[in-house]
Amino acid sequence: MNKIYITTSIPYVNAAPHVGFALELVQADAYARHFRLLGHDIRFQCGTDDNSLKNVRSAEAAGVQVKDFVNANADRFERLGGLLDISNEEFVRTSRDPRHIACVHALWRACASNGDLYRKAYEGLYCVGCEQFYEPSELDDGRCPEHGLALETIREENWFFRLSRYGDRLLELVETGELRIVPAHRRNEILALLRRGLTDISVSRSAERARGWGVPVPDGDEVVYVWFDALANYLTGLGHGSDPTLLQHYWNGGQRIHVVGKGISKFHAIYWPAILLSAGLPPPSSILVHGYVTVDGRKIGKSAGNGIDPERIIQSYATPDALRYYLLRHIRSGDDGDFSGERLEAAWSGELAGQLGNLANRVLALLSTSFGGIVPPVPDSAFVDQAARLPGKVAEAFDAYELHLGLADIFVFIGEANRRFTKCAPWADAKALLADLTPEDRQATTARLGACLAEQVYGLAIIARCLLPFLPSSAAKLHSRLGIPSPRLYRDPLIVGGVKTAPQAVLFPQRTAA
Repeated sequence: MNKIYITTSIPYVNAAPHVGFALELVQADAYARHFRLLGHDIRFQCGTDDNSLKNVRSAEAAGVQVKDFVNANADRFERLGGLLDISNEEFVRTSRDPRHIACVHALWRACASNGDLYRKAYEGLYCVGCEQFYEPSELDDGRCPEHGLALETIREENWFFRLSRYGDRLLELVETGELRIVPAHRRNEILALLRRGLTDISVSRSAERARGWGVPVPDGDEVVYVWFDALANYLTGLGHGSDPTLLQHYWNGGQRIHVVGKGISKFHAIYWPAILLSAGLPPPSSILVHGYVTVDGRKIGKSAGNGIDPERIIQSYATPDALRYYLLRHIRSGDDGDFSGERLEAAWSGELAGQLGNLANRVLALLSTSFGGIVPPVPDSAFVDQAARLPGKVAEAFDAYELHLGLADIFVFIGEANRRFTKCAPWADAKALLADLTPEDRQATTARLGACLAEQVYGLAIIARCLLPFLPSSAAKLHSRLGIPSPRLYRDPLIVGGVKTAPQAVLFPQRTAA
């Protein structure tokens, strides 16, 4: 049994969450559920980045106290996790988790003890949206390449971290795959940055510029730079600086997987591992980098005016699985993908309800009328063999960080099951059984009908099992309709023949008005 620690990034709470962050939540959750079903020891953490300057300025613009503003929006991010059926064990809010300051200070002091923190006067171009300094060569026509906004000129004497000291070691980690970055084009971007050479980074800012908000520098009158502060959250939930029991078990003793957006991959693949190396801690094992959710080709942003409220979508469909399905299947795991309410509706009604729901309804209704809902023995057939191979295909998609292909494989099989059901035409055999038949013909017709329905139920059971990481609510309902328990592990025995099904249960509810 492997120990695996999985995290999402922690979003700024300068506004309510939009559907773009829901993508990261459901990707990370699918991995956590998949690994649990494989029998691994999983710890899954989410949280919010409360201490950014963006949050401070947004609160000032709203005329609200920073603490109240941050708490209100952080509440919405935490609630979104519940609405999306996210299975995290931990949620860290960096402004109010009592363990966080202790964690940041422990990390800071470890880096200082290693000689990696020093004072330096500095002037540079700063983007509040990215919470980072940019070199002039990195700008797009003098503006932030991420947000397209003009930058602020900042002059301060700050604490600096010797990032340049770790360039060669980071390059070795990424080149050898000891630090795995997926997909490959994101890995290549990080390699290019490392080969270009690293410069030291500022890791503090004046308390005046931060309006006194944030984690104070140990024994100083400044505030810890938000990225040093925020990245430390991955250790906060494991008790670094307070109770290291979970840290020893998961961080030092297992795999460490971060799921992050492409806009912050540099911080996670360069800054964070360097800080960890300085502090004497293992770097991440894997960084899974997703793209942006766009609307009409434009990145969704809290400040862009094109945010889509995931809560309203979930409420409209009365289940999180409509949105989960769209984000996990119709957006490629490592690339940008466009969101459309019309395509979401088509995916829900045409694929989930139209293909899977309709198949389950037809199979179980006929099973109820023909066999009293009791599943006959499952035959040996090419279709049953095809079903048995499906979990392996889905596992390969997880290994490759191609969750969209895993769901595509499931729905390719669902299409084959529908074609197989139509070709077998079991309703014709069911109708024939109502007529006068010879004993031999009745026996043959009953056997043929039973075999068709039994293999379909077996296929549906495999589908339900494979859907558990992606659509946990719908998969659990399908297990219930099939009369079999949801497995605790993938390898739990699948017993289908002889079970009593429940054809009257609703698998996919009708959408309500938004």
